[in-house]
Amino acid sequence: MTTDLDEKDDKVRGRDAAFSFLPGAGNEKGPIDLDKSEAGVLMKDGLKLHPQPTADPLDPLNWPTWRKHVILAIVMLKYFLFTYITTTTVPSFPQLQADLGISFSQVNWTVAIPALGLAVGPLFWSSFADIYGRRIVFIIGTVISLAATIGAAVSTEFSGYMAARFFQGFGVSPGATVGLAVINDLFFEYQRGQKLGLWVLAIDTGLLVGPIIGGFIDLVSSAWIQWLTAIFFGLLLVLEVVFMSETLYPRTTMLTRMPMITGISGQIDVEKLGRRRSNAADVHLKRTTKLPFLNIRPVPGMRLPRPWDSVTRFFITFKFSVVLISVLVFCFAWYWWILSIITMLPTAYAQYSPQVQGLLFLGLLLGTIFSEIFCAGRLSDWLCIKLTKRNNNIKVAEMRLCRPYHMGY
Repeated sequence: MTTDLDEKDDKVRGRDAAFSFLPGAGNEKGPIDLDKSEAGVLMKDGLKLHPQPTADPLDPLNWPTWRKHVILAIVMLKYFLFTYITTTTVPSFPQLQADLGISFSQVNWTVAIPALGLAVGPLFWSSFADIYGRRIVFIIGTVISLAATIGAAVSTEFSGYMAARFFQGFGVSPGATVGLAVINDLFFEYQRGQKLGLWVLAIDTGLLVGPIIGGFIDLVSSAWIQWLTAIFFGLLLVLEVVFMSETLYPRTTMLTRMPMITGISGQIDVEKLGRRRSNAADVHLKRTTKLPFLNIRPVPGMRLPRPWDSVTRFFITFKFSVVLISVLVFCFAWYWWILSIITMLPTAYAQYSPQVQGLLFLGLLLGTIFSEIFCAGRLSDWLCIKLTKRNNNIKVAEMRLCRPYHMGY
């Protein structure tokens, strides 16, 4: 079977649409009538399900709950390490200065350099994750971080240590944008408040748990802080290889081949319809768990971006002042504030041991966990559903903002 996607752009009922079909896949060649494919709409509690599920057993939305949450846990572990690597070395700053022969200002750069890798990485990885899949990008990124962490553990020169720290951040950076894409692949929109809350909790706890663990591991040596991090990356790699299935799914194509609703027009509640399942072998299109163990070819059935599209989209966002201002304020206010506190602790509390300095982060950690349990997650989902029903079942993105305003007060 040919797996190369033949894409054609046409106009359907006065609007542009992209049509994807696979030569030799067994279905008719030609454009798909999107209006027909959307004749039946699945609803839940009076609201349209997004995204619309298929009857395909290989559809990530149809996977068992345990399988979805195992993958979510893997994504959370990667996002936990996203910030853990930047801060776990902070209690060992005095030892790092002695080992590498550097000044206090230079040792602060050992936190900034992996943060640079975290910032640049998503621009590189995101498009490749939409072309070759999420799984291969996660695995390659973890291998890079594992190798870089071992390099940081054995490095005796400042330049080598800094290079290793950059690639630590670069390799773990898919936990941000690609991790978010995995969550979107696995869960319906009405479930994402809770799942994204857990995902964000992972990055916040990584930032604060890092110095706590690093402070105690510094009792052995500053190098062992990196060796422990390498163990974490090794564990993550095993979990990704064994338990993480591909979640990138050709939904638009499969909705026309295995729709959940057949022969019914209008709206129907998903609970009344039940969970209809087709035979995955009916469509000869490799997808999710049927892809190769390490997929290095473009995922078939998808409209594929160009490798540089993620960079292009990033700069396009600068046209929208509201987005630009809010992102800059959040990133600089939050990240600058928290890193200022973290990096200044060894100097501000020099009279305390690294272990005590690490324990000073317990208050921030408890506050973060409290806010996630009581101020986010399911509360965000519940509030969004209530506001949607009040707005004649029309959902807008700004409804998610109501909860942060209340919590701010």
